Amino acid sequence: MTKEEKLNVIEDLTSQLAENTTIYLADISGLNAVATSDLRRACFKAGVKLSVIKNTLLAKAMEASDKDFGELPGVLKGNTSLMFSETSNAPAKLIKNFRKKSDKPLLKGAFIAEEVYIGDDQLDALVSIKSKEEVIGDIIGLLQSPAKNVISGLKSSGGKIAGILKTLSEK
Repeated sequence: MTKEEKLNVIEDLTSQLAENTTIYLADISGLNAVATSDLRRACFKAGVKLSVIKNTLLAKAMEASDKDFGELPGVLKGNTSLMFSETSNAPAKLIKNFRKKSDKPLLKGAFIAEEVYIGDDQLDALVSIKSKEEVIGDIIGLLQSPAKNVISGLKSSGGKIAGILKTLSEK
């Protein structure tokens, strides 16, 4: 690879790092061709972009980025695969599900919305992060509960003001 090609790769990586708020680093070394193909297929289905990248190029792209990756460049040893996703917990769920059949991929680290997670022991914490859609669903569910109480109170009181007030005060 020429110096110009390396600079182009670093430039592309830097722009990808800038565009994404969910970045995972994993080790997929040791997977055979079938398992690697299965992993790539699972990534495609889950909307996760997977690419194997050279550590030195990724480290330079991280340095050139405006983001603070904290200790994340320190995990760039050995084989490193880069995973991008719009959903913060999708790569973690994918890794956890894939490891039911294999001991790989191993999570090296993750950068999610300005937070840095280091090590494979963080996988369960990353799986439990709720996506934007899940948080909105929870909020809507919480807001619907009081509204349902008011409506049921209005229906059970027979439509009289005194009955409505009595029912609502009991709830």
